Formats: sequence, C-alpha cells, structure tokens
Amino acid sequence: MAEGRLFYVIGPSGSGKDSLMRYGRERLAGDHGVVFAHRYITRPVELQGENHVALTHGEFDARLAAGLFAMHWDSHGHRYGIGCEINFWLAKGCRVVVNGSRAYLEQARCRYSELEAVWVEASPEVLEVRLKARGRESDEQIAARVARAAQFRPGGNNVRVIRNDGPLEEAGEQLAALIGGKLRATSCA
Repeated sequence: MAEGRLFYVIGPSGSGKDSLMRYGRERLAGDHGVVFAHRYITRPVELQGENHVALTHGEFDARLAAGLFAMHWDSHGHRYGIGCEINFWLAKGCRVVVNGSRAYLEQARCRYSELEAVWVEASPEVLEVRLKARGRESDEQIAARVARAAQFRPGGNNVRVIRNDGPLEEAGEQLAALIGGKLRATSCA
C-alpha cells in the first residue's frame, strides 16, 4: 500500500496559516489525493477563523481516552487534537495537510518520519496588525505573541518556508504548489 505525506503547517499567530490553508483547500479541491484535516479544539467556532471542530473539555477528554487523536497538545488555554483518521488517509497514499503546533513539532516528527514542516512566516509589523484585527487579545498579549514569534524557527530536515507578507494569492500558490506537486494524484476513496 502507498505511503502518503504529511504536511504540518506551522507558524506564529497572525502569520496567516488559516487563510493559506483555506486558499490551498479551495485551490486543490479537485485533487483527490489531497486531504485537509480538521483540528478538534476546545474553542468555539469563529466565522473568520479556522474551520475546526469545536469540543467541550469533556468531549475532548472522552475522545482522548478512546484513542481518537493521532496528535494532541495544549496551547494558550485551549486543547488541540488531530484525529487518528489521518493515519488511514496516509496509509491510502494521500497528501494530508494539518494545522500543527510549533511546540509539538518534534513529537510529530517522531511519530511521522516523512513529515514535511511548512513554516509560514510574516514580519513582526504584519503579525501585530493581523492580531489586532482579529480582536481576541489585549495589546500586552499581542506584544507577547509577536515577541514569541521572533524566538522560534523550526530546524531539521523537510522544512519549507512560505513568506506571507504580501497578497494571499502569492503565498497561497506557493502552498498549493508544494502540496500538489509532491506526489502523483491518487484517490483516497
């Protein structure tokens, strides 16, 4: 059976990961070999935010206890999970795209040796503007997020960098080309 490829999209808050993944999902919608996984998050759904599955803490605990997460982590007061369905998709030869966590990258690499990290970056000025526009954090929290963004950059093999300071289409096409060009199109059905 074919082995797929896991694209682990990471970057600081405000870098535009959600927008890029939405662009990539739309751009690659006709490619049956590409699957964008939803995250399970203990945070309500927002109209402008990530297309995720909202869970209560109790629901998250129950899924975790049942072994339904391939990966999971805590960050900024919320819990995040990637469903174990990605293992089935990878086994079928799919290119699977997940919205990951910078802090969980090394654990994800240990679990998925063929993981390709996709680092989305933006300038500190752009990060600050975007974080203010989403209206979730105070000025102090935004300053802390921008400072934290400057301190982390993934190392190791299989890291691709996408700069997302300009028009969404530019960075979006880079992401779509990266995901769409790695493996020949295969059916995941």
